[in-house]
Amino acid sequence: MPLKTTVEKRRQGGYLVRLQGRLDSETTPGCEKKILPLLEEKVHTVVLEAAGLEYISSAGLRLVLELRKQMAARKGHLALAHLQPAVAQVFEVADILPRTGIFDSVESADMFLDAIQRREQVKSVDETD
Repeated sequence: MPLKTTVEKRRQGGYLVRLQGRLDSETTPGCEKKILPLLEEKVHTVVLEAAGLEYISSAGLRLVLELRKQMAARKGHLALAHLQPAVAQVFEVADILPRTGIFDSVESADMFLDAIQRREQVKSVDETD
């Protein structure tokens, strides 16, 4: 099954990327072309919603790692939501994401990311005082 990648702008600086199908060596380049340009903007959060992601290969893992690295470099956050059991197991075995970056739902990822952003805003205000 090919990969369907849908990008949805959420709030300022946030995107929801829905993945459906297989993220493998054949489909990863097309997914990259849709996701990586988002990072040219002032993006603070990206949530990868993977309810429809049936399979992920090492090429897909590399894309997630690259996205995580670029988000960290800009002090942003990457979260994954709705991982199917087989895909979740790949992430667990690969141990490439902190457990705090994987959520059962997009809503719980949003709540976590909102809390982090509020904390960072308070921290930056405290530092300027």
